[in-house]
Amino acid sequence: MTKDQMFTRRRLLLGGAALLGAAGVAGTTALLTGEESAGPARGAATAAGPGARPAFKPSTYRLQPIAGYGAPPVRRRTLVPATVRSRPYLRVDGRGRTMVLTFDDGPDPRYTPDILRILRKHDVRAMFFVCGEMVDRHKDLLRAMADDGHAVGNHTWSHPMLPNLSRSRIHAEMSRTSEIIDKAYGEPPLWFRAPYGAWNRATFEFGAELGMEPLAWTVDTLDWRAPAAATIADRVEKGAAPGVVVLSHDAGGDRSQSVRALSAYLPELLDSGYRITVPQRRYA
Repeated sequence: MTKDQMFTRRRLLLGGAALLGAAGVAGTTALLTGEESAGPARGAATAAGPGARPAFKPSTYRLQPIAGYGAPPVRRRTLVPATVRSRPYLRVDGRGRTMVLTFDDGPDPRYTPDILRILRKHDVRAMFFVCGEMVDRHKDLLRAMADDGHAVGNHTWSHPMLPNLSRSRIHAEMSRTSEIIDKAYGEPPLWFRAPYGAWNRATFEFGAELGMEPLAWTVDTLDWRAPAAATIADRVEKGAAPGVVVLSHDAGGDRSQSVRALSAYLPELLDSGYRITVPQRRYA
């Protein structure tokens, strides 16, 4: 081989190496930027040997991660849409001696923190039907509810007698409250409770429109009458049964007896084998 032939061959080899290096860089860029594939991803890598199909250009495929590497794909669940009902739920699925504790009208910095503390002490989740005007003043308490895993429901903005209002006012009371719950709690409410338990057709229609199911109660502690803590606790313990929803309050008046009652009846319920939980919506 002459000197000129050796020089020409060397130039060809160096040129080929440079092209391979450029292709490798292009493939890495496509992978790092997450460029979507225009063709199939599986089997796109080069196969060696006779009969191997030509490799796709790096810009037309994305390497798939090896099993065991990277985060698993997120499976998004679809919530079953709320239905326009003619009456609210009064109880929940009581399998396994399940009960739900609910607190209305708050949040109130005088009583809600103590209720949260008692629930946290016993590692229990409860449900708070909050009023928008109270949330507006005490957003930090909704963040505390979210941190502890409690459920938050819509109890209107100003706690009016809804059947006495126009449809537009009812919608405003409900939608405005859902919006502020979404901002303070981190997600919109899935449940609605009418103040005073006064439901009408509009409340069911707007509740479903806003993605909420109606929930009433099974046992009323009548704590809004400010009875002694022992009386409230006695009503809860006597009314306890699988599927029961208990109504109490953490605002709207002096609720100190409600707080004392909770500290008394909650450990009794747990010792009796009841599981205190929050209502669950169905997913498709």
